[in-house]
Amino acid sequence: MLSQDSIDFEAGQVMLFDKPLYWTSFDLVNKVRIMIRSALGIKKIKTGHAGTLDPLASGLLIICTGRATKRIEEFRDLDKEYVATIRFGETTPSYDRETEVDGRYPVEHINEELVIQVLNGFLGEQEQVPPVHSAKFLEGKRAYEYARKGIEKEMTPVSVHFRELELISAELPEITVRIVCSKGTYVRSFARDLGLALGSGACLTGLVRTAIGHHKLKDAFSLEKFENFIGEMKHNEKPSV
Repeated sequence: MLSQDSIDFEAGQVMLFDKPLYWTSFDLVNKVRIMIRSALGIKKIKTGHAGTLDPLASGLLIICTGRATKRIEEFRDLDKEYVATIRFGETTPSYDRETEVDGRYPVEHINEELVIQVLNGFLGEQEQVPPVHSAKFLEGKRAYEYARKGIEKEMTPVSVHFRELELISAELPEITVRIVCSKGTYVRSFARDLGLALGSGACLTGLVRTAIGHHKLKDAFSLEKFENFIGEMKHNEKPSV
């Protein structure tokens, strides 16, 4: 956690935040920027985040201010850790709960032993097709812009790396998995691919990012804690002479 004695938002600060569910990453960056400017009387401050989280995901988001925004790519390149909840037997166009169920599939043959066996097959380098409902750029537009208009576009597979896949719980037809993966990995696509590999369908029903490199969610600010933190900074400011 940050120390009030050494913090300088304008010179450059790296901060860990717990992004609330349903917020966009931009929503959180904008809120933090406004809180800093309002509490400390800073007219303008450069602010950015190091890796988008979907609105239906919560968890760790790194926010940089001032000159520390130059380090954003450094953080984006780090491996990510997630805890994902995946439901078998159902598919959606977005591979998560953003869109309605469009297919139902058998799940009776799926058991914990089979899930572990198939998970192990995903370890290492994989070719993954990003979701059409994603922020990935395609011919100058975000892919989701085409998807929402019903325009079909072919997504180019990308190479990703799964370093760890741990089955945390299996309350079938739903499982919870801890995932450590390379940058650019879409956990929604992983859920879809896992369902296919199990001879069924699947979609992502919950996602929390728990780490980015060695940076951990347990060390992150909630918005409430950050508001208290900068409120104390303002209170402790020495009057200028």
